[in-house]
Amino acid sequence: MYAVEVREHIMIAHSFRGALFGPAQALHGATFVVDVAFFREELTAEGVVVDIGRAHEALKATLAPLNYRNLDELPQFSGQNTTTEFLARHIFDAMAAAARSGALGPGSEGIARIRVMLHESHVARAWYEGPVGA
Repeated sequence: MYAVEVREHIMIAHSFRGALFGPAQALHGATFVVDVAFFREELTAEGVVVDIGRAHEALKATLAPLNYRNLDELPQFSGQNTTTEFLARHIFDAMAAAARSGALGPGSEGIARIRVMLHESHVARAWYEGPVGA
């Protein structure tokens, strides 16, 4: 399996509901390093997994509406605990849609899997990985 990974970061604010979250129930900030890996069985005719430039631009476009925002105020996240795991899936869905639509360049339809990893700190990270699907 071949893979290419791109990286970006975002800074957000949010709070969580539920006793499980202890002090994180209060509004707090987080800076996430976001890695997105694209996997495929065979390289494209050009010898790549994905156009790295287009993949990075798609990631930046996906993250832009979240960056420097209080996620509690965004309508698409109303009533949702925007945990690291939840955000990994949200970003995955957008990147998979970009692959399916061809936004990642020629051959992006051949991407088999995507993994989105969010690094909360040097000691904690979470990810979502799945098939690109149809």
